[in-house]
Amino acid sequence: VFRGKARSGPRWASCCCSAPAVFAQSVARCDAALAAHTGWSVAALLRGDVDGQGSLERIEVVQPALFTMMVSLAALWKELGVTPEAVIGHSQGELAAACVAGALSLEDAATVVARRSQILTRVVGLGGSAAVEMPVEALQALLQAEWGDRLAVAAYNGARSAVVSGEPQALQELLSRLEREGVFTRRLRMTVASHSAQMDPLEREVKAQLAGVRGHVSALPMY
Repeated sequence: VFRGKARSGPRWASCCCSAPAVFAQSVARCDAALAAHTGWSVAALLRGDVDGQGSLERIEVVQPALFTMMVSLAALWKELGVTPEAVIGHSQGELAAACVAGALSLEDAATVVARRSQILTRVVGLGGSAAVEMPVEALQALLQAEWGDRLAVAAYNGARSAVVSGEPQALQELLSRLEREGVFTRRLRMTVASHSAQMDPLEREVKAQLAGVRGHVSALPMY
């Protein structure tokens, strides 16, 4: 399972410093593929050779770093004899899953990760996300009735678990209302409204910048 977001910090640096050779080699390959688009070294960032304090909060930094960690951990598991029968990716985790499954080359996956995250910087601060625990159908109906396109269900995690993304003010209105009604909510540490209508204006540029990316038949089932 390849996730879309994770908490980052000093643990990443300690992991990289003590990791087996196969992990370090994978990090180096990811570094080379990403640096062509970012202009900085994700390997140095993960080792702690550069000051990453604060920078890992930036979407165009943390997403390449997370991609590198996931792909390299998969390489380490494979070296240890643990091979997946299928892969699952959520949000940008789909790119790591596609790379591990062979649906995207490392170079193409790195291109998507780097350029997509750079484009996302244009909407940083314009939205946010929150976890909500209530029946998803009821949540969807509430959002449509009260907030329209200002809020959207960004992720369906279960019958009673979802992530809502959208405009900060609308999101706060929703959370305040649900908390008064005794519904569990939790604001997520995200600076963009992923998987919402706020992403629509970016679609044309994303497609243009990724026109050269080519998919392949996956060697593994991918979900």
